[in-house]
Amino acid sequence: MVPSGCSSFVAASKPAVNDTNDVSPYEKIGGEEGVRNLVERFYDLMETLPEATEVRALHPKDLSNARQKLFWYFSGWLGGPPLYVERFGHPRLRRRHMMVEIREAETEQWMLCMRRALDETVADAELRTFLVSRLEPLAHHMRNRPG
Repeated sequence: MVPSGCSSFVAASKPAVNDTNDVSPYEKIGGEEGVRNLVERFYDLMETLPEATEVRALHPKDLSNARQKLFWYFSGWLGGPPLYVERFGHPRLRRRHMMVEIREAETEQWMLCMRRALDETVADAELRTFLVSRLEPLAHHMRNRPG
């Protein structure tokens, strides 16, 4: 089930239409502050959860660049300002991650951190469920190695 106001987000992950009855996931999550909180918590969990060591190892020691890029990406992906696209063009996520070996373990660890970050930063349960339903296929699409 798609939360009300999220239909245009489902279609091609483009910014949601802003009419009087349609609120984008970006707005529902709390705009810039909400997206920033989600991204910061996600990477904090990745850095501290023992269950996330393999996915953490794929990243550089300093996560500040990764934090910024995910914030920019999520901003547009959720229907807010297309900050990532303005800076780098089309995300081409799989292509940009191809040099990193992403297996099932890393995918599951990434989703573990994201689910927990969503649980801790997004109050709307329906929105959390919706976002997980969209992030899981995206995370699995990033797998580029067997195992």
